[in-house]
Amino acid sequence: MSPWPTVSRRQLTEGRFISAFQDEVLIAEGVTGTWEWVDLADAVRVVAVDPEGRIALVEDEFYLQRRRLLLVPGGGVERTEEPEAAARRELEEETGWRAGRLDPLGVVEQLPTATPARAHLFLARDLTPGTLAREASEEGMTLHWRTVAEAVAAVRGGEITEAGSVSAILLAALSL
Repeated sequence: MSPWPTVSRRQLTEGRFISAFQDEVLIAEGVTGTWEWVDLADAVRVVAVDPEGRIALVEDEFYLQRRRLLLVPGGGVERTEEPEAAARRELEEETGWRAGRLDPLGVVEQLPTATPARAHLFLARDLTPGTLAREASEEGMTLHWRTVAEAVAAVRGGEITEAGSVSAILLAALSL
């Protein structure tokens, strides 16, 4: 239950992946305020570990950042899909590897002031070859393998900055 009841809602835009809203909310008796927020699908991030103890990282171009980012595999959860199924799908699509074992690491509130969307984090082990099936927008994506220590160092050094990846790598490092 929200601490601030919604008085009214106005949809600002609707796109293929996101919708934006402006809510009038009751903050206190007789006092209202405006809250703008974005509705988008939950996400998954997968720390896939090979038999040598290395983590799969993907590097890809990101439009808003205007640069390439290094992160763990992942993506959006389809509206009718469970997070575990999305994690398995995204791992195989982006890396060409399947998880024999997939353990939840936790959930991260990605940006709680702007969206209710969450990132579901997983640890994948017992990898077997699958089928690489990247989307057209992932055409320039590359796969890299780093040890857990190297991945943690990349987080600490600012090379890996995407919130879900940072959280997943650090949680996986605690688990391994």
